[in-house]
Amino acid sequence: MKGPSSVAGRFTPTGRLRAAINLGNPVLAQRDPESGSPAGVSIDLAENFAKRLGVGIEFVVFDSAGKSVEAVAREEADIGFFAVDPIRGQGIAFTDPYLLIEGCYLVRHDSKIRSNEDVDRRGHRVVVGQGSAYDLFLTRELQHARIVRATTSPAVVDFFVEQDMDVAAGVKQQLEAGAENFPGLRLLPGRFMVIQQAMGLPKGRGAGAAAFLGEYVEEMKAGGFVARALSRHRIQGVSVAPAAE
Repeated sequence: MKGPSSVAGRFTPTGRLRAAINLGNPVLAQRDPESGSPAGVSIDLAENFAKRLGVGIEFVVFDSAGKSVEAVAREEADIGFFAVDPIRGQGIAFTDPYLLIEGCYLVRHDSKIRSNEDVDRRGHRVVVGQGSAYDLFLTRELQHARIVRATTSPAVVDFFVEQDMDVAAGVKQQLEAGAENFPGLRLLPGRFMVIQQAMGLPKGRGAGAAAFLGEYVEEMKAGGFVARALSRHRIQGVSVAPAAE
Protein backbone atom coordinates (compact mmCIF):
# COMPACT_ATOMS: atom_id res chain seq x y z
CA MET A 1 0.00 0.00 0.00
CA LYS A 2 1.48 3.29 -1.11
CA GLY A 3 -0.61 6.40 -0.59
CA PRO A 4 -0.23 9.80 -2.28
CA SER A 5 1.88 12.29 -0.35
CA SER A 6 -1.14 14.56 0.03
CA VAL A 7 -2.93 11.87 2.06
CA ALA A 8 0.18 10.82 3.99
CA GLY A 9 0.73 14.46 4.92
CA ARG A 10 -2.61 14.46 6.72
CA PHE A 11 -0.98 12.34 9.42
CA THR A 12 2.03 14.56 10.03
CA PRO A 13 1.16 18.25 10.50
CA THR A 14 4.31 18.62 12.64
CA GLY A 15 6.52 16.72 10.20
CA ARG A 16 6.63 13.63 12.42
CA LEU A 17 4.05 10.97 13.20
CA ARG A 18 2.88 11.45 16.80
CA ALA A 19 1.55 8.12 18.11
CA ALA A 20 -0.50 8.08 21.33
CA ILE A 21 0.49 5.02 23.37
CA ASN A 22 -1.55 3.69 26.29
CA LEU A 23 0.60 1.84 28.83
CA GLY A 24 -2.52 1.05 30.86
CA ASN A 25 -3.24 -2.02 28.72
CA PRO A 26 -0.36 -4.55 28.75
CA VAL A 27 -1.76 -6.28 25.68
CA LEU A 28 -0.93 -3.15 23.67
CA ALA A 29 2.23 -1.73 25.23
CA GLN A 30 4.50 -1.95 28.25
CA ARG A 31 7.73 -0.37 29.41
CA ASP A 32 10.76 -2.34 28.31
CA PRO A 33 12.40 -3.43 31.61
CA GLU A 34 15.90 -2.69 30.32
CA SER A 35 15.55 0.48 28.25
CA GLY A 36 12.42 1.95 29.84
CA SER A 37 11.08 2.69 26.36
CA PRO A 38 7.56 1.65 25.37
CA ALA A 39 7.38 -1.71 23.60
CA GLY A 40 4.57 -3.88 22.31
CA VAL A 41 2.16 -4.55 19.48
CA SER A 42 0.99 -0.94 19.20
CA ILE A 43 4.61 0.28 19.12
CA ASP A 44 5.40 -2.11 16.28
CA LEU A 45 2.34 -1.01 14.29
CA ALA A 46 3.12 2.68 14.83
CA GLU A 47 6.78 2.38 13.86
CA ASN A 48 5.93 0.42 10.73
CA PHE A 49 3.27 2.96 9.75
CA ALA A 50 5.78 5.80 10.14
CA LYS A 51 8.13 3.91 7.81
CA ARG A 52 5.28 3.54 5.35
CA LEU A 53 4.78 7.29 5.42
CA GLY A 54 8.52 7.94 5.22
CA VAL A 55 8.60 10.07 8.37
CA GLY A 56 10.06 9.96 11.86
CA ILE A 57 7.97 8.95 14.84
CA GLU A 58 7.29 10.47 18.26
CA PHE A 59 5.58 8.47 21.00
CA VAL A 60 3.16 10.36 23.23
CA VAL A 61 2.82 8.04 26.21
CA PHE A 62 -0.10 7.88 28.66
CA ASP A 63 -1.05 5.71 31.62
CA SER A 64 -4.72 5.34 30.65
CA ALA A 65 -6.89 4.88 27.59
CA GLY A 66 -8.95 7.96 28.41
CA LYS A 67 -5.92 10.26 28.23
CA SER A 68 -4.81 8.69 24.96
CA VAL A 69 -8.27 9.21 23.47
CA GLU A 70 -8.28 12.87 24.50
CA ALA A 71 -4.88 13.47 22.93
CA VAL A 72 -5.97 12.17 19.54
CA ALA A 73 -9.39 13.82 19.64
CA ARG A 74 -7.68 17.15 20.38
CA GLU A 75 -5.14 16.51 17.59
CA GLU A 76 -2.28 16.50 20.08
CA ALA A 77 -1.39 13.12 18.55
CA ASP A 78 -1.91 11.86 15.01
CA ILE A 79 -2.81 8.21 15.57
CA GLY A 80 -3.69 6.03 18.52
CA PHE A 81 -4.72 2.52 19.54
CA PHE A 82 -8.15 2.22 21.12
CA ALA A 83 -11.08 0.00 21.87
CA VAL A 84 -13.90 0.96 19.52
CA ASP A 85 -16.70 2.80 21.32
CA PRO A 86 -19.45 5.14 20.05
CA ILE A 87 -18.60 7.87 22.57
CA ARG A 88 -14.97 7.88 21.51
CA GLY A 89 -16.14 7.87 17.90
CA GLN A 90 -17.40 11.43 18.28
CA GLY A 91 -13.87 12.75 17.82
CA ILE A 92 -11.94 9.78 16.43
CA ALA A 93 -12.25 7.88 13.15
CA PHE A 94 -11.61 4.18 13.83
CA THR A 95 -10.30 1.50 11.54
CA ASP A 96 -11.79 -1.96 11.70
CA PRO A 97 -10.27 -3.86 14.66
CA TYR A 98 -6.93 -5.59 14.49
CA LEU A 99 -7.23 -7.41 17.86
CA LEU A 100 -10.04 -8.93 19.90
CA ILE A 101 -9.52 -8.80 23.67
CA GLU A 102 -11.67 -10.27 26.44
CA GLY A 103 -13.14 -8.15 29.21
CA CYS A 104 -13.59 -10.17 32.43
CA TYR A 105 -14.60 -9.89 36.07
CA LEU A 106 -12.46 -10.63 39.15
CA VAL A 107 -13.82 -11.45 42.62
CA ARG A 108 -12.59 -12.96 45.89
CA HIS A 109 -12.56 -16.72 46.30
CA ASP A 110 -15.23 -16.56 49.03
CA SER A 111 -17.50 -14.23 47.04
CA LYS A 112 -21.07 -15.40 46.45
CA ILE A 113 -20.77 -14.03 42.92
CA ARG A 114 -20.24 -17.13 40.78
CA SER A 115 -21.06 -15.97 37.25
CA ASN A 116 -21.15 -12.84 35.09
CA GLU A 117 -24.91 -12.76 35.44
CA ASP A 118 -24.56 -12.38 39.23
CA VAL A 119 -22.63 -9.11 38.97
CA ASP A 120 -25.43 -6.69 38.12
CA ARG A 121 -27.20 -6.80 41.46
CA ARG A 122 -28.15 -3.98 43.77
CA GLY A 123 -25.44 -3.33 46.36
CA HIS A 124 -22.57 -4.66 44.27
CA ARG A 125 -19.71 -2.22 43.62
CA VAL A 126 -17.79 -2.79 40.40
CA VAL A 127 -14.34 -1.20 40.02
CA VAL A 128 -13.25 -0.09 36.54
CA GLY A 129 -10.43 2.02 35.14
CA GLN A 130 -11.74 5.51 34.51
CA GLY A 131 -12.41 6.18 30.83
CA SER A 132 -11.54 2.63 29.78
CA ALA A 133 -13.51 0.72 27.16
CA TYR A 134 -15.15 -1.42 29.81
CA ASP A 135 -16.00 1.67 31.88
CA LEU A 136 -17.89 3.06 28.88
CA PHE A 137 -19.52 -0.31 28.14
CA LEU A 138 -20.55 -1.13 31.71
CA THR A 139 -21.85 2.40 32.29
CA ARG A 140 -24.36 1.65 29.54
CA GLU A 141 -25.04 -1.99 30.46
CA LEU A 142 -25.20 -2.27 34.25
CA GLN A 143 -28.62 -1.41 35.63
CA HIS A 144 -28.31 -2.21 39.35
CA ALA A 145 -24.65 -2.51 40.40
CA ARG A 146 -22.72 0.68 41.16
CA ILE A 147 -19.59 1.55 39.18
CA VAL A 148 -16.59 2.86 41.12
CA ARG A 149 -13.71 4.26 39.09
CA ALA A 150 -10.02 3.77 39.79
CA THR A 151 -7.70 6.38 38.29
CA THR A 152 -6.24 3.98 35.70
CA SER A 153 -6.73 0.39 34.55
CA PRO A 154 -3.47 -0.85 36.17
CA ALA A 155 -4.76 0.49 39.51
CA VAL A 156 -8.03 -1.49 39.39
CA VAL A 157 -6.96 -4.61 41.30
CA ASP A 158 -5.12 -2.66 44.00
CA PHE A 159 -8.15 -0.40 44.44
CA PHE A 160 -10.49 -3.41 44.49
CA VAL A 161 -8.53 -5.00 47.33
CA GLU A 162 -7.74 -1.87 49.35
CA GLN A 163 -11.30 -0.51 49.24
CA ASP A 164 -12.93 -3.91 49.74
CA MET A 165 -15.01 -3.70 46.56
CA ASP A 166 -17.18 -6.56 45.27
CA VAL A 167 -16.00 -6.92 41.65
CA ALA A 168 -13.06 -5.74 39.54
CA ALA A 169 -13.62 -5.41 35.79
CA GLY A 170 -11.04 -5.13 33.06
CA VAL A 171 -8.90 -6.72 30.39
CA LYS A 172 -8.32 -10.35 31.32
CA GLN A 173 -4.51 -10.12 31.19
CA GLN A 174 -4.52 -6.98 33.35
CA LEU A 175 -6.64 -8.64 36.03
CA GLU A 176 -4.52 -11.79 35.99
CA ALA A 177 -1.34 -9.76 36.42
CA GLY A 178 -2.81 -7.73 39.27
CA ALA A 179 -4.16 -10.82 41.00
CA GLU A 180 -0.66 -12.29 41.24
CA ASN A 181 0.05 -9.77 44.00
CA PHE A 182 -2.88 -10.86 46.16
CA PRO A 183 -3.93 -14.34 47.35
CA GLY A 184 -7.53 -15.44 47.28
CA LEU A 185 -8.80 -13.91 44.05
CA ARG A 186 -10.45 -15.61 41.07
CA LEU A 187 -11.70 -14.69 37.62
CA LEU A 188 -15.32 -15.39 36.84
CA PRO A 189 -15.70 -17.86 33.97
CA GLY A 190 -16.26 -16.46 30.51
CA ARG A 191 -16.25 -12.80 29.51
CA PHE A 192 -18.66 -9.90 29.75
CA MET A 193 -17.51 -8.25 26.52
CA VAL A 194 -15.18 -8.59 23.56
CA ILE A 195 -13.07 -5.47 23.17
CA GLN A 196 -12.46 -4.56 19.53
CA GLN A 197 -9.03 -2.95 19.46
CA ALA A 198 -8.49 -0.61 16.50
CA MET A 199 -6.27 2.18 15.28
CA GLY A 200 -7.71 5.67 15.02
CA LEU A 201 -6.99 9.22 13.96
CA PRO A 202 -8.64 12.61 14.53
CA LYS A 203 -11.86 12.86 12.53
CA GLY A 204 -10.78 16.22 11.17
CA ARG A 205 -8.01 14.59 9.12
CA GLY A 206 -10.56 13.56 6.51
CA ALA A 207 -12.04 10.46 4.88
CA GLY A 208 -8.99 9.87 2.67
CA ALA A 209 -6.64 9.62 5.63
CA ALA A 210 -9.08 7.37 7.49
CA ALA A 211 -9.30 5.05 4.49
CA PHE A 212 -5.51 5.01 4.16
CA LEU A 213 -5.12 3.95 7.81
CA GLY A 214 -7.87 1.36 7.44
CA GLU A 215 -6.11 -0.20 4.46
CA TYR A 216 -2.89 -0.33 6.45
CA VAL A 217 -4.56 -2.23 9.30
CA GLU A 218 -6.11 -4.75 6.92
CA GLU A 219 -2.73 -5.34 5.28
CA MET A 220 -1.05 -5.85 8.66
CA LYS A 221 -3.65 -8.46 9.63
CA ALA A 222 -3.67 -10.29 6.32
CA GLY A 223 0.12 -10.38 5.98
CA GLY A 224 0.68 -11.79 9.48
CA PHE A 225 2.35 -8.68 10.93
CA VAL A 226 -0.08 -8.48 13.87
CA ALA A 227 0.17 -12.20 14.62
CA ARG A 228 3.97 -12.05 14.58
CA ALA A 229 3.95 -9.03 16.90
CA LEU A 230 1.75 -10.90 19.39
CA SER A 231 4.17 -13.84 19.31
CA ARG A 232 7.26 -11.62 19.59
CA HIS A 233 5.90 -9.85 22.68
CA ARG A 234 4.51 -13.09 24.16
CA ILE A 235 0.94 -11.84 24.33
CA GLN A 236 -1.54 -14.65 24.96
CA GLY A 237 -5.30 -14.85 25.29
CA VAL A 238 -6.09 -12.44 22.45
CA SER A 239 -6.80 -13.06 18.78
CA VAL A 240 -6.20 -11.25 15.53
CA ALA A 241 -9.48 -9.76 14.34
CA PRO A 242 -10.95 -11.14 11.11
CA ALA A 243 -10.65 -9.24 7.85
CA ALA A 244 -13.08 -6.38 7.37
CA GLU A 245 -16.18 -7.29 5.40
